[in-house]
Amino acid sequence: MTKNTKDARKSRQTYAVGALLVAAILGLSACGSEDASTTSVVEVSETGATKVSTVLDEPFAKPDLVLTDTEGKPYDLRKETKGKPTLIYFGYTNCPDVCPLTMNNIAVAKKEVSKKLPKSELANLRIVFVTTDPERDTPAELGKWLKGIDPEIVGLTGDFDKIQAGALELHISIAPPTKDENGKTVSEHGTQVIAFSPKTDAGYVLYDKSATVQDYEKDLPKLLKGAKP
Repeated sequence: MTKNTKDARKSRQTYAVGALLVAAILGLSACGSEDASTTSVVEVSETGATKVSTVLDEPFAKPDLVLTDTEGKPYDLRKETKGKPTLIYFGYTNCPDVCPLTMNNIAVAKKEVSKKLPKSELANLRIVFVTTDPERDTPAELGKWLKGIDPEIVGLTGDFDKIQAGALELHISIAPPTKDENGKTVSEHGTQVIAFSPKTDAGYVLYDKSATVQDYEKDLPKLLKGAKP
């Protein structure tokens, strides 16, 4: 990664390019904090000139998570997304910046892609938002928040320990919500989006928080087929 690329992102992300994935925990980012950053060291295959996405040499297995959706019903992540192109993001509705920006970018990209592809090609796409702040993000709150972004996005909440364990299976670290110096509740969590292939059900592409609408719009047609972007 060049110095210019690092400066442009204003982050301290480090990707070491190699043939094998180094098992590492993707760092925490306190949404809304002035020093928000995501620090990680993984060996990956680069993709795209801006390097906002990486193709993992050793894909992640999909977490065995059964949580609660916005209708208050159990949602078995593996069962419900089996054989479907899936994007998963861990965040929280009270986040003032990264979380809503990320979800809106994906939603807008999906809308733009829907203008170019047959509806049948997008029908199986699953976008999943898993809260890192389940105490405040009830099914009702999740549903209200996601309705303003894309009502088709799957919102999941549940036991924090279970959510945290599922995130760690994807090497994404999340911490219990805490109070900042101003008394505001913040949730520190990895800010990556992971794309799962409909062919293998494995997480094979990772997007960092600098991915734009155009990045997702460009890649979605390939992700829908399980191809490398």
